[in-house]
Amino acid sequence: MFLDERTKQEVLNRFKELDSPVKIKYFTQSINCDYCTETEQLLKEVAELSDLIDVEVHNFQIDNEAVEQYKIDKVPAIVIMGDEDYGIRFYGIPSGYEFISLLEAIIRVSRRDPDLSPEAKTAVAAIDRPVHLQVFVTPTCPYCPRAVMTAHQYAMANPLIQADMVEASEFPELSQRYDVMGVPRTVVNEKYYIDGGLPEEAFRERLLSILQAEATETASVN
Repeated sequence: MFLDERTKQEVLNRFKELDSPVKIKYFTQSINCDYCTETEQLLKEVAELSDLIDVEVHNFQIDNEAVEQYKIDKVPAIVIMGDEDYGIRFYGIPSGYEFISLLEAIIRVSRRDPDLSPEAKTAVAAIDRPVHLQVFVTPTCPYCPRAVMTAHQYAMANPLIQADMVEASEFPELSQRYDVMGVPRTVVNEKYYIDGGLPEEAFRERLLSILQAEATETASVN
C-alpha cells in the first residue's frame, strides 16, 4: 500500500473537484524497469478513490499499436487523458512531491480546463509549431511540481505541445544527455533549457523567448 488513510482522505477531498471521466494509460514491462510494479500499484490505489478514473495497463514490449499511438519511448510511462490526449506524460514514478503533480493533472483533465489566466491561455494557444517540454525532477524536490504543472497546463492549452515529467534518477542516460545537474530543469525541443521552478508568467516569458530564438535560428539556416 502506498496511500495511508490520511493521504487517502486528502485525495478524496481533492477529487470532489472531478467533473468528467479520466483515462490513465499506463505502460509497463516486467524486466529492466525498477519502479514499474510500484507505479502500477500507486495508480490503481488512486483510481480506487474515484469512479471517474480508469487505469488501462499496456505492455511496453507487446502493445506496439498503443506504444506508437501515444509515442511512448520508455517506461514506466503514464498518459493522463480525457476524451482526447492532451499530451500530458509522466515518465517514472510520480512519488514524493510529484504525487502533487499527478493529482493536479488528473483534476485539470477531469475538468477539461488547464486553469490558466486568460492572458496565459491566449499566449500559449498562439504557439504555432510543435513544442516538446521535458521537465526533469526528483521526488524530493519541492520546487519541481510547479514546473511540471505549468508544462502540463500548456499541453492542455495547445495541442502542439507535449509535456513530460521525467524522473531524473530513473533515466540517468537522459539526465546525462541534457546535463541535468539540478532540478527542475525543463528541456525545450531537446536543445534549450529553463532552470528552476519559475512562476507561470516567468516560465512563459522564458519559453516564448526560446521559441523566438529557435525560429530566428531556423530561418537563418534556411
